[in-house]
Amino acid sequence: MDKVVEAMAAQQDELTSLVAPLDEDGWSTPSRCEGWTVADVVLHLAQTNAMAVASVQGRFDEVVAELTAGTAPAASVDEGAARMVERERGLPSGELLERWRRSAAELVDELGRCDPHRRLVWVAGDLSARTLATTRLAEVWIHTGDVAVPLGHEVVADDRLWHIARLAWRMLPYAFARAGRGLSGPVAFELEAPNGDTWVFAPEEQAVTVVRGPALDLCTVAGQRADAADTELRGDGPDAEAVLGLVRTFA
Repeated sequence: MDKVVEAMAAQQDELTSLVAPLDEDGWSTPSRCEGWTVADVVLHLAQTNAMAVASVQGRFDEVVAELTAGTAPAASVDEGAARMVERERGLPSGELLERWRRSAAELVDELGRCDPHRRLVWVAGDLSARTLATTRLAEVWIHTGDVAVPLGHEVVADDRLWHIARLAWRMLPYAFARAGRGLSGPVAFELEAPNGDTWVFAPEEQAVTVVRGPALDLCTVAGQRADAADTELRGDGPDAEAVLGLVRTFA
C-alpha cells in the first residue's frame, strides 16, 4: 500500500507543479479533454479526490449528493463528472489551486492510514483501498497529461506506470463485461518499462493472449488518450484485438 500511495502522492505533486505557476490565461488553456480547460480538469480531480476521501470516511453518498446538488440525474459516469464540473466551473484560480492541494493532501493521508484490503464504495461498486489508490493514481496521471501537453510539457513516464499497467491488466474482466463480451482465456502483458526493463503481468495458468509493447503506450491507450493501432502495442491470441480495444483503467 505504501508504494502505490507514494506513487499517487508523487503524481499529484507533479500536477501541482504544472498548474501552481499559471496565470489566469494559463488556467483557461483548453486541455486534451474536449470542452474542458486546465481549470476544469483540476476541478474534476479535486471533486473526485473529495469523493475518494469521503469513501474512506464512510461519507461517500453524502459528499456525492453535495457535489451533484441541483443537477439532473446522469446517465453515465462521464456525464455525471461533466455535470459536477459545470456546476462549479469558474472558481477563482487561487481558490481552485488551494482546493486541489487540500484534496490531494487529505487523500494521501486517508489512504496512507487505511487497511489496503478494506472494501470501499466507489462509482462502479466496491473495491479495495489499494485498488482505489491505484485508480486515483491512474486518473491523475492521465489528466496530468491532459494539462501538460497543451501547456507545452512532456508526459512523464517512470515507475509509477507499473501500478497503472497492472491495474489495466487486472481490470480486463470488468472491461470485457462492461462491453458485454467474454474472454476466451487468460491474458498476459509483457511491457517495456520506461527504464528498459520488462514488466510481466501474467496469471498462474497459461495465457492464451499476450499483449506486448511499451508500458507508456499501454497506459495511454488504457486511459483512452490513444488508439492502440497508432502505438507500438501488439498482441497475439484470440482476444488480442479486443483487449487492445477495451483495456481501461477507469470505471
